[in-house]
Amino acid sequence: MFERKYLFILSFLIFANSSLLSAQQTLTLKDAIQTAINNYGTIKAKSSYAASSQASVEQARRDYLPNLNISAQQDYGTINGQNGPLYGFGGLAAGSSGQPLPDQNWNAAFGGLYLTNINWDFFAFGRAKEKIKTVQAVATRDTKDWQQEIFQQEVKVAAAYLNLLAAQKLTQSYQKNLNRADTFRRVVVTRVLNGLNPGVDSSQANAEVSNAKIALTRALDFQQTQANQLAQLMGVPPQPFSLDTFFIARVPAVLTDSADVANHPTLQWFKSRIAASDEQAKYYHTFNFPVFSLVGILQTRGSGFEPSYNAANLDAYTHAYWDGVKPTRTNYLVGIGVTWNLTQPLRVSRQVKAQQLISKGLQAEYELADQQLRAQLQLSDTRISNALDNYREAPVQVKAASDAYLQKSVLYKNGLTNLVDVTQALYTLIRAETDRDIAYSNVWQALLLKASASGDFNLFEGQL
Repeated sequence: MFERKYLFILSFLIFANSSLLSAQQTLTLKDAIQTAINNYGTIKAKSSYAASSQASVEQARRDYLPNLNISAQQDYGTINGQNGPLYGFGGLAAGSSGQPLPDQNWNAAFGGLYLTNINWDFFAFGRAKEKIKTVQAVATRDTKDWQQEIFQQEVKVAAAYLNLLAAQKLTQSYQKNLNRADTFRRVVVTRVLNGLNPGVDSSQANAEVSNAKIALTRALDFQQTQANQLAQLMGVPPQPFSLDTFFIARVPAVLTDSADVANHPTLQWFKSRIAASDEQAKYYHTFNFPVFSLVGILQTRGSGFEPSYNAANLDAYTHAYWDGVKPTRTNYLVGIGVTWNLTQPLRVSRQVKAQQLISKGLQAEYELADQQLRAQLQLSDTRISNALDNYREAPVQVKAASDAYLQKSVLYKNGLTNLVDVTQALYTLIRAETDRDIAYSNVWQALLLKASASGDFNLFEGQL
């Protein structure tokens, strides 16, 4: 008695654990969408692009800060001077200075230069502000692009999920069809062996079973294709999915809510592209104007050559390192200047014009997308109406087809009809069952189309 009680408890625990495991493996539509958002490569890429653009906004703000440079150098060399003009192309000329001497000499000593420089383009007719606004517009564009990619992925995953649900339902219907065909084949074979029907009936019954097997294999192939598509959209390895079939067995509670495309994520992205292009044109326009700059320099030098070093006293220098590099003379400079390239407006005007034409093209793309979405929204209402009509008719068709098949099979068993009538009734029944499975899915697909067209995924998700 104790052993039987123990075995009962053990069996109950195993059953409970297996039931819990099965429940945990069921993939809901919301879980599928969240997995796709977390895993899909394009979404992760656009998330990084949006974050990069946000970082560029801070970098653009810091570009307005003044440049502050410090420099130190210690050198050893000669200081032969010479009267004459000199221009240091690319900073490649030496900066030696000293008395012009009648002859070359190779007296050398240490020297040092210590420099602090600050320069600041403090006013450029709003160029810095327009640069920041341009980068902010680009950041907004990339963020909108990321958001519309998430929305598009939500719609794709939902559509793939519904397609897989429909494929699984169709597979079940074709499995039932195979079972019916096989059961009826056994009846036919029995009647043929007993001499109640001609032998050709058994051959035809076997053909119907083969046909049912082929149809089931095609349904399984379609189901596996849809499962693979869903796995790709979720960013997970291909695998069999156990889906939530509860919601597909009913009609969404609300199907006639009014909707508009004004806030559609895709249209918002198109608007952000136009805004970014317009800001870019404004930024280019600021290059027409001059730049006012502030500059300040503090310079300290040291030299191993004495002040008395000249043609009459060429021995007034030292090779001592510290005597040459220690600071002995300091100069400072503060100034303000303006720079204006007078030919720049000739180039900038064409650059601004080109950017304005880009904005015009983006506006045309926006208007086309708006037109297409409004047409899709109108189509979705029609599809919802048609899907509901089919949803109401499907049970009637299945009931009638089931009754007809039952009648023909009973008549055949009693020798009152032929196998052709039974086969025809069987075809009608499987067609009715597949129409029913598709009709249930089409109602949700129509609602998903409306959510996709309006840009409000909550229209669909709120009905789950």
